[in-house]
Amino acid sequence: MKNLDKYRNIGISAHIDSGKTTLTERVLYYSGRIHKVREVRGGDGGATMDSMDLERERGITIASAATQVQWKDTTINIIDTPGHVDFTVEVERSLRVLDGAILVLCSVGGVQSQSLTVDRQMKRYKVPRIAFINKMDRTGADSASVIKQISDKLHVVPLPLQIPMGEGAHFEGVVDLVTMQAITYTGEQGETEVFGDIPEQFKAAAEEARANMLETLSMFSDDLMVALLEEADVPVEDIYKVIREATLSHEITPVMMGTAFKNKGVQTLLDAVVRFLPSPLDREITAIDLDAQQKAIKEGAEDTSSDSFRTKLSHSSDKPLVAMAFKIVDETFGQLTYMRIYQGKLEKGQSYINTRTGNSTRFGRLVRMHADSREDVDCGEAGDIIAAVGMECASGDTFCSGDVNFALESIFVPEPVIRLSIEPLDRDGADRLAKAIQRFNREDPTFHVMTDDETNQTIIAGMGQLHLDVYIERIKREYKVECIIGEPRVAYRETPTIAVEYNHKHKKQTGGSGQYAHVVGKIEPMAVETDGDAYEFVNNISQGRIPREYIPAVDKGFQRALVKGPLCECEVVGVKATLSDGSYHDVDSSEMAFNVAGFNCMRETLKKSNMALLEPIMKLEVEVPEEYQGPVSGHIAQKRGVINTSETRMGTSTFIAEVPLASMFDYANELRSMTQGKGGFSMEFSRYAQVPRNIQEEVVARRLKEKEERMATA
Repeated sequence: MKNLDKYRNIGISAHIDSGKTTLTERVLYYSGRIHKVREVRGGDGGATMDSMDLERERGITIASAATQVQWKDTTINIIDTPGHVDFTVEVERSLRVLDGAILVLCSVGGVQSQSLTVDRQMKRYKVPRIAFINKMDRTGADSASVIKQISDKLHVVPLPLQIPMGEGAHFEGVVDLVTMQAITYTGEQGETEVFGDIPEQFKAAAEEARANMLETLSMFSDDLMVALLEEADVPVEDIYKVIREATLSHEITPVMMGTAFKNKGVQTLLDAVVRFLPSPLDREITAIDLDAQQKAIKEGAEDTSSDSFRTKLSHSSDKPLVAMAFKIVDETFGQLTYMRIYQGKLEKGQSYINTRTGNSTRFGRLVRMHADSREDVDCGEAGDIIAAVGMECASGDTFCSGDVNFALESIFVPEPVIRLSIEPLDRDGADRLAKAIQRFNREDPTFHVMTDDETNQTIIAGMGQLHLDVYIERIKREYKVECIIGEPRVAYRETPTIAVEYNHKHKKQTGGSGQYAHVVGKIEPMAVETDGDAYEFVNNISQGRIPREYIPAVDKGFQRALVKGPLCECEVVGVKATLSDGSYHDVDSSEMAFNVAGFNCMRETLKKSNMALLEPIMKLEVEVPEEYQGPVSGHIAQKRGVINTSETRMGTSTFIAEVPLASMFDYANELRSMTQGKGGFSMEFSRYAQVPRNIQEEVVARRLKEKEERMATA
């Protein structure tokens, strides 16, 4: 049985173009996993972890990739994740199963928009992290500014463990504030760490920084505080111990620095991963005991919520298996399923229960992944990340051996905000297109597929234009299907703005027994959450005015009517429906009658509730050279955008704004032409907001015209 204390499962996450993949490439090289360094945008085939052709061409990571390295006496499983917000689900599901993370920050850009998103994801899954300030060799590098941003923007306590010896073109190495040694890197690829005395010009700064580091740490250790008050020397091992404890309890974020591209600081970072980030033994993982929950429901217990049936998992390989399928990839020879094992042992050839479906699944082949290559293994134990070949399941499924019936908390999946219609250029490609869409829908929970009932068109939905562009390009390359793509459509929502009382009677007499249902109550607006989904049903029926068994049917009827709103047939959100009175007939009433009554009642009432259109608002971060600051900010204002913050530093202007998605299509080309190709931007969904009335009228008129045209050609 392996020593879990010598295991680390970590992710490398950051804003786009902060150097995650370059850093991972150096980690693979220094640990002996590869023997030649390849660059992300190099002419030698691209980075090892970017195995997809599109990734190598565009120089971005699209899909997370896993590998395992050996660093000294510790085994490290690493997942390199995408930086672009359109592929945020890759980061989400990776962080869900990892124990620790490295948050890479650019020494010039600092804490950028996607850094904030990644930080939220790390906090959601309670993942301790180390911050690595990369690109210290870049002109304009400013580690002090980045450290301040970590504190101000991420609201965590940064603990610098190093100071740089020079910045920008003068960056030579770092001073380790714990051991008070200068560290430089020599050799063709910086493979040799050289420890020496601190150069005279950095001594004063190092002593001041060390005093600040110890003062911060003393807030988390009484022993250290006593030692500092007594002005006693603090042993290095004691400092390491306090740093580790405070990191694991999320009280501090250790900060390291270096330049992965210039081969400086990576080995020191790996030492810190082993020293400060958690092993599987340091994480307390809980699962929901489904059997206990079902038993409580049958016995009519008051509290049957999932949280009441959480049970702590053991890290032992001798216990019954509990493992999560966190990522699936459809391949030519079957599905590849990435698994994180939390408890027990997963053995080749054995069958395990999928607790979501209750079905038994046989694991025929197990592999350990290294980017797109794989190595066969016979089993995986608690703490492992491995992959299974040729089995069927969905992302987020829990697998258990027959002795237990547990469910692990699933993965948070954001709602898509952009839609396109897609159809093959010729009929021969229809089957291949269907296969491609079905595959991507299974692999990526944020890629949605639906059929428009009226036009019979296939609609694909995703997190942004790049997200869908990549899938369209993959359909073309991997499935050899040329497609006709419709105009991008915004996923608008409709919402009521005033409260309306209803009194609806459904009465229908046929040859035999008829249908009768009568509902009375009120529909009122409620706040729409960030993901644009809000509905609440309140049952205030008393004295049996409507039998209890018919009330859920009314709720279902209401929800059926919310699929298409009265304005332009968009989904309706922000509805609080209260059922307070009604009546029924002993013979003619039924669940179906109350369902139909709820459906018709909701449709009629919404027409009277002064409906408003909601649109997705995106958080936009734009970086441009200072001379383009005026035109770019004016252009954002033309797009109904509101600039929240702007700053100019080292000749670069950065804007953070909120802009409606409807006005952001083709923004990449517009920004490129405005800034002669020197500007860059990133965009992520922020919230839903009400569309101005004049624009709402335009959208509604356009949608109604489209509908009329479709009906005329049908």
